Amino acid sequence: MATSCTAHYTAIMPGRRIPASDTTEPLTAEMEPMTPTSDENKTIVDTEKTVLKKELGLLEGVAIIIGIIIGSGIFISPKGVLQETGSVGMSLVVWVLCGILSMVGALCYAELGTSIPKSGGDYAYINTAFGSLPSFLFLWDANLIFVPTTNAIMGLTFAKYVIQPFFPECTMPDSAIRLIAALAICFLTFINCWNVKITTKLQDFFMITKVGAILLVIIAGMVHLFMGNTQNFENAFEGTSTEPGQIAVSFYSGIFSYAGWNYLNFMTEELQNPFVNLPRAIYISLPLVTCVYVLANIAYLAVLSPTAMLASDAIAVTFADKLMSYGSWVMPLLVAFSAFGGLSVHIMTSSRLCFVGARQGHFPDCLALINYKCNTPTSSLVFLGVLSLGYLCTTNIYSLIEYASFVESMFILCSIAGLLYLRWKNPGMERPIKVNIIIPILFLMICGFLVFLPLYVRPVEVGMGILITASGIPAYFLFVYWENKPAFVQNSLRMLTYCTQLLFHSVKGE
Repeated sequence: MATSCTAHYTAIMPGRRIPASDTTEPLTAEMEPMTPTSDENKTIVDTEKTVLKKELGLLEGVAIIIGIIIGSGIFISPKGVLQETGSVGMSLVVWVLCGILSMVGALCYAELGTSIPKSGGDYAYINTAFGSLPSFLFLWDANLIFVPTTNAIMGLTFAKYVIQPFFPECTMPDSAIRLIAALAICFLTFINCWNVKITTKLQDFFMITKVGAILLVIIAGMVHLFMGNTQNFENAFEGTSTEPGQIAVSFYSGIFSYAGWNYLNFMTEELQNPFVNLPRAIYISLPLVTCVYVLANIAYLAVLSPTAMLASDAIAVTFADKLMSYGSWVMPLLVAFSAFGGLSVHIMTSSRLCFVGARQGHFPDCLALINYKCNTPTSSLVFLGVLSLGYLCTTNIYSLIEYASFVESMFILCSIAGLLYLRWKNPGMERPIKVNIIIPILFLMICGFLVFLPLYVRPVEVGMGILITASGIPAYFLFVYWENKPAFVQNSLRMLTYCTQLLFHSVKGE
């Protein structure tokens, strides 16, 4: 069996030698020069290395951040924020504060990303500051909870807006929503496996549709507001919730809409001149997104009453139906494109986190492989795609948002704590960008508020997040810390890596 596999791999990957002594050893990207001979079966080996290429400039960086942030959140989260805050005025305050919070966090991550210029984002920062176990727990939660959950949310949003026009007066079938969401995840996983450049070029198009959809909402809503329709803003703070836990939960929906401001840090190795382009991309994207989001919420509330917003599962479509009449069909199309683009770029960036964790030895080696033709982490992309499909078992988007946001906020808290710890432990560390110490301290306090207060308001969601995090501790000691694993375990992992290389035409990157 090993002989036939070896022959097959030699055929599909000419010029890369497989050790004759052990055909089940994982292949690497090391390419040994060969002397040409008259033997037609021998080929000259390409000396190009198999690595992740630096193909992302400032424009692509801005497009990635905006592409992730302006995805599906702004078209679904306003309902969640309004539901928890209880009033129009407080919901707008939460949106502004979420934008400010994201900008403060982005300043901290600009320092982390330039002082620790490694792909993997929070994983690399937590590992540098606190060591192997905390960073493994982040990787564990990222791949089991908030990365596939966010992919599922974006896929479900895309599906709901695609089929909403066909069910204007009745409930949309769950099976159709799940099927379309699954097809979207599978298609975009394939595109990301195929070519990074095509994916980033698609982001330019999707960014235009995102901005177009948001601008359409803002312009139409503002025109309606300036025509004297201000009744929804009268007594704006009446009914505001006084429960701190509920206010904290309301931030989860807002934070989900802003989520992605730190995702470019996952791709630092593929960013050209990261010391300059990483902070610039953050500084350009966050203020722009904050202004757009606040204006969009004002526009929603100018047209829809709070009761109408709470009753709608597709706010942008309800908005268009009430205001645009015959042109309302445009809105679900634009929102669908927006969610589709957000899903695409989230799949691309999050797969690098899985790839870097496997390269570090915290996940199986088979997830640290690079496709030798496309220079993409194909196995990581497919792995996360399969996990994302699993979260389509429910179509309750708001439960998924609360579930994912709690865990992600918890590890953002750890990353900022790592920044402060490194300031104290390693003051001489090179920091191309160094923010005022008050900024990370303030951000740490706010994150603590968001993480711990919802414990008694959403005990099930928070409890499940903590339980899955805790389950990573025995997994760490069993699969990572325990070096002298039984021979059958080592052989199984080696065979898994070898078969993954054959299946995805992948090698170990250099």
